[in-house]
Amino acid sequence: MTESPLTSPEAFSPPSTPLLALRQVSCERDERQLFTQLNLRAYPGDVIQIVGPNGSGKTTLLRALAGINKDYTGDVLWAGRLVTEVAWEYSHNLLYIGHLPGIKKALSPLENLRWYAAISGHQTRATLYAALEAVGLYGYEDTPCYQLSAGQLRRVALARLYLSQARLWILDEPFTAIDKRGAAQLETLFAHHAEQGGVILLTSHQDLALPSLKYLNLLDYQPAPVVDNLEPDHG
Repeated sequence: MTESPLTSPEAFSPPSTPLLALRQVSCERDERQLFTQLNLRAYPGDVIQIVGPNGSGKTTLLRALAGINKDYTGDVLWAGRLVTEVAWEYSHNLLYIGHLPGIKKALSPLENLRWYAAISGHQTRATLYAALEAVGLYGYEDTPCYQLSAGQLRRVALARLYLSQARLWILDEPFTAIDKRGAAQLETLFAHHAEQGGVILLTSHQDLALPSLKYLNLLDYQPAPVVDNLEPDHG
C-alpha cells in the first residue's frame, strides 16, 4: 500500500496509531473520478493542508470526512477503528466549517453560538462572550446576523473554534473574508490546537506559516487516463 506523500519541513516521529486514517479512498462527482486510492495518516499535532487545482476534489474530500458526502469508496478510521463503528465518538470529536458560514441570519451571533453550544456541550455565558470577543465581534453580540458583513458572518462561524472540544477540525477555506489581523489570530489558534494534540485538515489559498504544516496534494491521486487502444482507421 502506498503511503500518503505528506511533506513537512521538520522530521516527526508519530505514535503507532494515527488519530485519523484513510485507506484506499476514491471519490467521484458527476460520473467523473476526482481522486483514487488515497491513503492518509494524521497523527496528534498534524496540520494538513489539502492542495490541488480547482476541481481536483478538495471540498469533496473534506465533505466526505465530515460525513456530508457518502459517495466514496475506501475506509476512514478514527483511532484505528472504522468511523462507521464509532460514529458517536467520531462526530463528537469533529468540527466542520465549510464554504458557507452555516449561520442563521435571523439570529444574533450570541444566539447562534448558544445553539451550537447546546448540541456540542455545555458552555457558560462568559465563554460565549469570550469566543465572540476573540474573533473581533465585541459589541455585535445581539446584532441580527443579517445586518453583518460577509467577513463578520465568517467570524461568527470561526468563533465555534474557540468553544470546540473536538480533536479533529475540518475547515474549508477558513480565511475567506478575514483580514490580516484575523488571519494571524487564526494561525495562532491552529498552532495551539495542534500543540494540544488536535488534528486540522484544511484548504486555503493563503500561505500558512505553521511549523507543523504538512501538505496532501490531490494531484498525486489522479486517476490514470483512459487509453484508447483501438487501431486508427486508415480507411
